[in-house]
Amino acid sequence: MSADSDMEYSDNDCEYDDYYNSGEDCDVEHLDPKKTDPEYFEYECLTVEEVEKLLNESVEKLNTILQITPSLAKVLLLEHQWINQVVVDKYRQNANALLVETRIKPACNNTDPSLEVDNVATTSAAAAATTTTASATSTESSTSSPTTAAVAVVTPPSLGTLSTYSKSPTTTPTASNSSNSLSRSQMMCPVCATVQQGDKFYSLSCGHSFCKDCWSMYFETQIFLGISTQIGCMAQMCNVRVPEDLVLTLVTRAVMREKYQQFAFKDYVKSHPELRFCPGPNCQIIVRSREIAPKRVVCTSCTTSFCFKCSMDYHAPTDCQVIRKWLTKCADDSETANYISANTKDCPKCHICIEKNGGCNHMQCFNCKYDFCWMCLGDWKTHGSEYYECSRYKDNPNIANESVHVQAREALKKYLHYYERWENHSKSMQLEQQTLDRLRQRINEKVMKGRGTWIDWQYLFNAAALLAKCRYTLQYTYPYAYFMESGSRKDLFEYQQAQLEAEIENLSWKIERAETTDLGDLENQMDIAEKRRTTLLKDFFPVEA
Repeated sequence: MSADSDMEYSDNDCEYDDYYNSGEDCDVEHLDPKKTDPEYFEYECLTVEEVEKLLNESVEKLNTILQITPSLAKVLLLEHQWINQVVVDKYRQNANALLVETRIKPACNNTDPSLEVDNVATTSAAAAATTTTASATSTESSTSSPTTAAVAVVTPPSLGTLSTYSKSPTTTPTASNSSNSLSRSQMMCPVCATVQQGDKFYSLSCGHSFCKDCWSMYFETQIFLGISTQIGCMAQMCNVRVPEDLVLTLVTRAVMREKYQQFAFKDYVKSHPELRFCPGPNCQIIVRSREIAPKRVVCTSCTTSFCFKCSMDYHAPTDCQVIRKWLTKCADDSETANYISANTKDCPKCHICIEKNGGCNHMQCFNCKYDFCWMCLGDWKTHGSEYYECSRYKDNPNIANESVHVQAREALKKYLHYYERWENHSKSMQLEQQTLDRLRQRINEKVMKGRGTWIDWQYLFNAAALLAKCRYTLQYTYPYAYFMESGSRKDLFEYQQAQLEAEIENLSWKIERAETTDLGDLENQMDIAEKRRTTLLKDFFPVEA
């Protein structure tokens, strides 16, 4: 054997390298985060330019398939959640019905037959006529149909696509008694009552014609009110939609054009089920996700956290409808509830509502003259030394047999029970943030004195972040419990809620005393608290879209 043979090796030797260097380990189970993490959510943060490109791609695709104008394509996509296939299917089944449904055409059949989509190919000459002056039109056609409206659905000769408005070449006056005094190339505007050349008028598919100046003023007024894609015809009882290209044609002020395009873009994004504006202040980021679920989204630009489905503050485990009801109730009832709780109570003997009008806790009912303690409602004569234990809340076991007034107050007490805890955890998060700020200051002093580095103390900030996340979840368990029906499932929820609350308080206690807390003990408490939180979310978080 040659010396070189010692250096020879088999190709099979590489199998060991492949085993150790491969990205897959057969002995390690790869867990699907969608199954292990109840809050896992795939999304991307896009800029305005990226979203405009995304929307334009959908518009161009529909243009190619149906051979329609971009303005019409935008309207159709806007009304069908930007799903191209739905628009195509409806268009091929019944194009006229689709145009009526999206308010591009009027519902009644009072338009010229040439406006029908089935006859769009025959309107090329009419489209060409809109580019000429009124004198170029046929005098015979004008006299033969004196009340014919302007062509509203036209086909540009070079594109063969469908439009949604037209420039009126000629028509006769609307008033029959003045038909002889006006030239056939002139029209009277129904809004400003001025007689102008026919080429100064524009009409929609409904046939209602108005002069350019009135259209322009009307558009600017609507834009000033924040209306863009929903601008309708000026005629009364007409709901035909004004297309984008007509607005941009007649609105000449650059500021108003820019506002219109901004408002229209907002409408397009809001109508797209996969897109959400970031609710952060002055943030231009738009979040996209193919899964429409009440999951947490964190903006990459302003770090705002919100629910993707409803765009409100993230609220797991409470679903979007319940949190809306809760916030509405808080806005409507909280001030009244706080006042009633602090200033009125029922007499324990005759159950009449009594308002406290002084500082003393010795109360006398004006109805039955019963003397009692304001704090515990106990007999004042036997109150004795129990004063400092009289703030406990006691349920009324006979609530079903009480009066409607008493039942209403009991319902109010239930609301207060959950609302006070909701508010308490919100305030606790604010106080814990202050504790974290003080802790950061002390750690900075230690680092400056050479007692470790920021990396050595990073675990405290990780613990504080976990505490905030756990307490945030706990806060939103109270609206969930308030609207939950009584039963075994609610019992299980309240048990897990109590377990989570206990572990959160333990974690908070150890973080406040972090400098004297054992690192292993703190990390163990963090693990327990997060497992409690995850377990509750897995069992009760509504993940359905």
